[in-house]
Amino acid sequence: MKSPLPLAGGVGGGPVSEGKPSDTPSPNPSRKREGNRSDRPVTLAAIAGAHGVRGEVRLKLFGEGAEALRAFSTFDAGARKLTLKSVRPANQGAVASFAEIADRSAAEALRGTILTVPRSALPPLGEGEYYHHDLIGLSCVSTDGSAIGYVAAVENFGAGDILEIEKPDGKRFMVPMNERAVPAWNDDGVTVDAAFVE
Repeated sequence: MKSPLPLAGGVGGGPVSEGKPSDTPSPNPSRKREGNRSDRPVTLAAIAGAHGVRGEVRLKLFGEGAEALRAFSTFDAGARKLTLKSVRPANQGAVASFAEIADRSAAEALRGTILTVPRSALPPLGEGEYYHHDLIGLSCVSTDGSAIGYVAAVENFGAGDILEIEKPDGKRFMVPMNERAVPAWNDDGVTVDAAFVE
């Protein structure tokens, strides 16, 4: 069962087993600078502008829809917090109202504001599931033990999740996030079948 958030996925593969050097790649140095993973902000939406005159805002969603936002009562919006009063689906996004936004001027002033929640606020995942957010930045090794880069992005064009891996030379390639191509992953890295490495 998947989480209602679009940031979640799952494959038949599973966590990397402990013990073998090739199974435990060193993490991408950029991830170490992010601090405690449970406190890392996860972007769920951005305010696209005002909607009407009563302080509602149009949201660009980075999730599966307005329903996913209802799981959270407050959002970090830069230096302030916004308390969700209501949210409903709208053409190409959602329309929301927040307790702290009383009129159109206040709504317009927040145009471009990113709405985040701490990673620890996301619902727990089942076995074999992951949040895209958790995969981005992980180091990648092939099943033959060679370092191949890190996960630069996770895409989904409708047929399942795809990892975009950036190699040390800056070139990127894509790998389907399935048991055959990615036999294992954990918080420290992703193992990619050598046959899928470009």
